[in-house]
Amino acid sequence: MRFWRQVSPRGAVDDFFHEWRRPNPYRWRVLGVSVAATFALMVVMIPDSERVPPRPPKVTWITTLEPGRTDAEIVESNLENQKRKDERAVAAAARAEQRKKNAKALGRAMGFDVEELEEQYGEDSAPAATPSEPAPKPAPATGER
Repeated sequence: MRFWRQVSPRGAVDDFFHEWRRPNPYRWRVLGVSVAATFALMVVMIPDSERVPPRPPKVTWITTLEPGRTDAEIVESNLENQKRKDERAVAAAARAEQRKKNAKALGRAMGFDVEELEEQYGEDSAPAATPSEPAPKPAPATGER
């Protein structure tokens, strides 16, 4: 505690003026470097939150559908889209079946027993993970009725 008794703002100011009045050819240079270092530290320490927030984005609406469509027109377009989706799914299944046939033909050409490999590995290339135990039910929060 004795150290803090010797430290006072008035003593610090007196010491500063005492050192400033002493003849020193470098005092203005030291003062300039000190001010520049302080300014640089303040610039570095300013948080990003002090900057101006960005402008909000300009919203552009998609205008490919007519705004005045009736419910019947909406249902009709949804049915057409569902038909296209079903056709794509059938085509994808056909492509998958063709890939499977091509893989079997390649396996036979390379000398593998394709039926044995299919029995060994089954249909799925990655078996689905099944949990050995059901997950425990979460405890009810306090205050529930």
